[in-house]
Amino acid sequence: MIPTEDASARKREIEEKLKQEQETLSFIRENLEKSDQLTKGMVSILSSFESRLMQLENSIIPVHKQTENLQRLQENVDKTLSCMDHVISYYHVAKDTDRIIREGPTGRLDEYLACIAKIQKAVEYFQDNNPDSPELNTVKARFEKGKELLEAEFRSLLTRYSKPVPPILILDAISVDEELEVQEDIVLEHLPEAVLQDIICIAGWLVEYGRNQDFMNVYFQIRSNQLDRSIKGLKDHFRKNSASSGILYSPAVQTKRKDTPTKKAPKRPGKDDVLDIEIDSYIHCISAFVKLAQSEYALLTEIIPEHHQKKTFDSLIQEALDNLMLEGDNIVSAARRAIMRHDYSAVLTIFPILRHLKMNKSEFDTTLQGTAASTKNKLPTLITSMETIGAKALEEFADSIKNDPDKEYNMPKDGTVHELTSNAILFLQQLLDFHETAGAMLASQETSSSASSYTSEFNKRLLSTYICKVLGNLQLNLLSKSKVYEDSALSAIFLHNNYNYILKSLEKSELIQLVTVTQKKAESSYRELIEQQIYMYKSSWHKVTEHLADRNMPVFQPGTKLKDKERQVIKDKFKGFNDGLEELCKIQKGWAIPDKEQRDFIRQSQKKVVSDAYRSFLQRCANISFTKNPEKYHKYRPEEVEEMIERLFDTSA
Repeated sequence: MIPTEDASARKREIEEKLKQEQETLSFIRENLEKSDQLTKGMVSILSSFESRLMQLENSIIPVHKQTENLQRLQENVDKTLSCMDHVISYYHVAKDTDRIIREGPTGRLDEYLACIAKIQKAVEYFQDNNPDSPELNTVKARFEKGKELLEAEFRSLLTRYSKPVPPILILDAISVDEELEVQEDIVLEHLPEAVLQDIICIAGWLVEYGRNQDFMNVYFQIRSNQLDRSIKGLKDHFRKNSASSGILYSPAVQTKRKDTPTKKAPKRPGKDDVLDIEIDSYIHCISAFVKLAQSEYALLTEIIPEHHQKKTFDSLIQEALDNLMLEGDNIVSAARRAIMRHDYSAVLTIFPILRHLKMNKSEFDTTLQGTAASTKNKLPTLITSMETIGAKALEEFADSIKNDPDKEYNMPKDGTVHELTSNAILFLQQLLDFHETAGAMLASQETSSSASSYTSEFNKRLLSTYICKVLGNLQLNLLSKSKVYEDSALSAIFLHNNYNYILKSLEKSELIQLVTVTQKKAESSYRELIEQQIYMYKSSWHKVTEHLADRNMPVFQPGTKLKDKERQVIKDKFKGFNDGLEELCKIQKGWAIPDKEQRDFIRQSQKKVVSDAYRSFLQRCANISFTKNPEKYHKYRPEEVEEMIERLFDTSA
């Protein structure tokens, strides 16, 4: 049970809380009433605002619509006036552009093209809207006039600024500096940059609006002329410089030729020097054509539309290419005439050209890629002609060596090297400079299946076979010629000199390496031939040394007196030796052995044989009294005999 005091306190506490809650409730009610009043006031205000807004909208919308209509009408009027001005401007185009069109585009191309564009638009307007109007004819005529002047400006710019490329620049472009691993390409500037841009601009307009390809014909005609003039200028420059300096230079001709064992290659006469210059000039012109054609194509691609570039380029290079091919044909014809004259060394002039053409054929073909088949076939046709005529010259040269006539007046009286031998060796040595070209030339005439591959090794074997054929024909001819000599000893000296000359020439040059490709024992074979001829020559002294032999020599005892017959035998031996020695020394003194080493060897070996036999003979006759005048028979001391033999083959002794 709760105490009475606590209950009273609790009741008072509850009553106080209740009183507070009632006060709070009264406050809330008062606030709600105020809020309702405010809400009603706000609703009243909004309702009034909405009513006024609707009244304003009903008043403004008609005004707005009317204003919008007025603005649209204003815009239509402005557009109409603008269209009228635009249309009227077409009627004034002819008059407005008259002065600029008449004065032409020179010096103000952009302004001129802008006028042409206005005229073009006027033409299109009248064609679409009033095709029967006289103004259409007027602007059409003005457009055609403008186009003609643009074409004239195109021609004028090309003609005025297209110049032949200076020869020095061409030579710099085609030269090869072997010391530089990487060579910078030399750019040939055919036209000033500003002029080029104007030409490109005009060409672009003519393609798009001119609907005329005449300017492409103008372009190739002018540039073709300059290309041809550039090559001719190079040719003239090269001739003048070669003639004045006397120095021949060619990127295709290498001067590896060595002198022959007995004499240097003779200086060619003036006519041949001129021919060398012509050949060297032609080689330069071939290289120049390739470089210039490449440069022309690069220029052409900036000016001519892509689908017309190959055809225009084909036309552009025709004149220069035809002139080069004609000159090449003339060289082939000259070689053909030289063959008919049996002047085979002259045919060698086509070898450096042919080598150069074949070295540059791939670049040539690349440059002419896309041109007509007839254009691309010109160089292969020339190469084939040169290979055919060259192969014919080689074959006929080999036959001429075999069939050279044996004529006494043409034989060297001293038995020295025959002109046929020196000429044949010189020809082969000159051929060595172009061994790859010559091998390919011979291979081109082969019809066997093995020739189809045209490998370098196959070509080398063919050339080796050819050289061996020439040497074989030469050997047969020399044998035949040697029979012209009545003296077999002189015949032997003649063959010895020629065989020795051939061997030394082969050894001194690289010919021996080519020969041994097919004839492994060629060197030893020539040495055997030389030794055979030396033996044959020595046989001529048997008629001298036979008098010194023991045959028929009387047998005598010391203190025994010789019979007259025996004394006469000894006298005859001395006389036979003396006469034979004098006769041979007199005859053979005028003979020649150009090779000092061989000359000394033959002298020494012969001197030893004769001297030893003579000393032995004198020793046997030393104590024999066979005459009252021994000095009459014993004319020469052994040393004098040796001196006489030492003077053999020496006309100055």
